[in-house]
Amino acid sequence: MIKNITYFFLFLGVISCSTNEEKLPNVIVIISDDQGYADVGFHGSKEIFTPNIDRIANNGVIFSEGYVSYAVCSPSRAGLITGRYQNRFGYTRNILLAPKDSTMGLPLTEQTLSDVLGKANYKTKAIGKWHLGAHESLVPERRGFDEFFGFIIGGHRYFPEDLTINDLTEARRQMDGYITRIYDNGNRIDTKKYLTEELSNNAVKFIEDNSDNPFFLYLSYNAPHTPLQATKKDLERNKHIEVEKRRTYAAMVSSMDDGIGLILDKLEEKKIKDNTIVIFFSDNGGVEWYNFSDNGVLRGIKGDFFEGGIRVPFTMQWPKKIKPGITYDKPIIALDVFATVASAASAEKYIKNDIDGVDLLPYLTGDKFGLPHEYLYWQNPDKDIDVVRDERYKYLRIKNDEYIFDLKNDISEETNIINSSKPIYNRLKSQFKEWEKGMIDPVFMDLGMGKEYNKLNPDRWYNDSNPKK
Repeated sequence: MIKNITYFFLFLGVISCSTNEEKLPNVIVIISDDQGYADVGFHGSKEIFTPNIDRIANNGVIFSEGYVSYAVCSPSRAGLITGRYQNRFGYTRNILLAPKDSTMGLPLTEQTLSDVLGKANYKTKAIGKWHLGAHESLVPERRGFDEFFGFIIGGHRYFPEDLTINDLTEARRQMDGYITRIYDNGNRIDTKKYLTEELSNNAVKFIEDNSDNPFFLYLSYNAPHTPLQATKKDLERNKHIEVEKRRTYAAMVSSMDDGIGLILDKLEEKKIKDNTIVIFFSDNGGVEWYNFSDNGVLRGIKGDFFEGGIRVPFTMQWPKKIKPGITYDKPIIALDVFATVASAASAEKYIKNDIDGVDLLPYLTGDKFGLPHEYLYWQNPDKDIDVVRDERYKYLRIKNDEYIFDLKNDISEETNIINSSKPIYNRLKSQFKEWEKGMIDPVFMDLGMGKEYNKLNPDRWYNDSNPKK
């Protein structure tokens, strides 16, 4: 009898160990907004302190050549959430706030990462900036997320007293989206704290409530995007910075970093740190002259397709799988988040569209060698810009001006070597032309086309006869 009981408990132990080993990882994707490449500690900042973002880097891997798929917010997010070059579905513009237009945002033909993880029985939540469409068919709850706490448009004011519009039925201009009350699972609520703190606290609560089952948290901060607004306490701890606007920008990063610290602390408290994937990056480069960010040695800013517009602070931890303190120096792109996470969640079978991202984990563990991508591509059809890079060289065309840069030896893109690099030029340009065949023209108007859009859509805004949405 005792022998049988012993075998029984040994059997239970085997089941328990097997279950623990097979438990799917939690996933947290954290995006900052317009943050400069040099504005994190793990890239050497001595002015802006980011101890908690640096915790992710120390716990896992720094992607020293981490890119986003576009140089401005909305298309970059469209690429991330679908794992596909946004040019494939005509999403190369920052969207207008058009709550009655079902075509102004992420096309319904596109599957989101939350769609895929939802099918794998993940609890999913989007927090913060959405910026992928304001129509009722395009909001997060219709794009695979179980819950949403945040705002729809591309920016927002940070202090509660500034939020004077109840919802988008009252909006009559683009910037009204910045002053709407925060959306919380179907309701507009009155917030009490600085917005970055509200977003962070909501993220911590979601982890607290869902720590027993796999979850996907998409935490999209609007910090440090303008308007430049910071709390007194955050300004005080950045008083070593003399330039006022730079100090405010730094204070906004400090608040975001604090929130990330609370999230990492909660993972440790709930004993789920080891099996939680945490990915952090900025949605594009900093716009130095406007929000006083710093792209460091990189040439260019947000909106450019020089490195300063598309190479961003990018780091990831998954202690169960990734050794700490790694620097990965091959080019990767935010499109890879989709493939990496879907693979980790054993959810590849739910992917319906061909994706451009690749699973990075085998390259980080040493199970695969070589390059995740032989080539990476960017194109802005409105500005007539083409870009392609391989492991070392980058081809850039801006209208009639063409460049070849040796990024391994010239990260700042100071020297155009096109005259001495004809074979490289021919190869890269040929690769770009082949890739371009699968892309389409923009399918909606740009943020700067508001007057034209209003003429074509005189009923752009809701009026009193419309039902509240």
